[in-house]
Order: sequence, then structure tokens, then C-alpha cells
Amino acid sequence: MVIIPCSADKAARPAPAAELYTGSYHRLARAAAETLTATGGRILILSGLHGLLTPDRVIAPYDHRMGQPGSVTPSQLRSQAGELGVADADEVVVLAGRAYAEAVQPIWEHALLPLAGSRGIGDHRARLSLIRDQGMTTK
Repeated sequence: MVIIPCSADKAARPAPAAELYTGSYHRLARAAAETLTATGGRILILSGLHGLLTPDRVIAPYDHRMGQPGSVTPSQLRSQAGELGVADADEVVVLAGRAYAEAVQPIWEHALLPLAGSRGIGDHRARLSLIRDQGMTTK
């Protein structure tokens, strides 16, 4: 399973999550996730407001960032993971920045965090591009 972040840039009207989020970082993370799941696996989108979303779940545009008041809580994420049947996932890769990785670590302590320790958005983009192009999840 691969978890990717939502994005601040969104379509103007309700859409499936995979179409709602239009930001370049999200699109790059999604492309990397698609490489990692090409032979099997699942992609989930982590929203600061909605929590774990399947790419086909239709939601309305909103303005909310992870960590702001009203953000999804660890207990809500744990409940959603159970409802989605992924709470016991053995292989979890989080292709997102620190705030998103920290949100899911209580559920998947064993998750791979290939963007951890990076020096900013440029480094994130470079690592995501490498994963997209070569399927690599380690530094």
C-alpha cells in the first residue's frame, strides 16, 4: 500500500479524489505510487480534513492543511484504516512530507518513509521522480 498526500490545489467542483487534487507535488507523488503499485497494491490519499481516501471517493473542494485545528486525528485514521481493510497492511510506503508521515506512523510504525530526512521540497521532488522512474523506495 502506498499513501500519498492531498494538495492545496484542487478542482473547482466535487470530483473523485484522484481528480480533485491537482497540485504538481500530488501528481508527482501519485505517479510514483502508480509505479510502486503497477504489479499490485493499493494507493490511498491522505487528506488533513478527510483522512484516508480511496482515489475514487468523490469529495468537494476545501481549504484545510494537515495539522490545522479540525485535522483528522490518529484515532480517526486508525478507524478508517480498519474500515478500508488496511490496518494490518504489511507493506506501507508513505510518499509524503513529515506532517503526513507523522499522522500515519501510529498506525503503521513499520512504514517506509523514502522522503524522510530530505532537505526540502526540491529534494522531495527529486526522490519522487526517482521512484516514479525506477521504482526505488530507499535513498
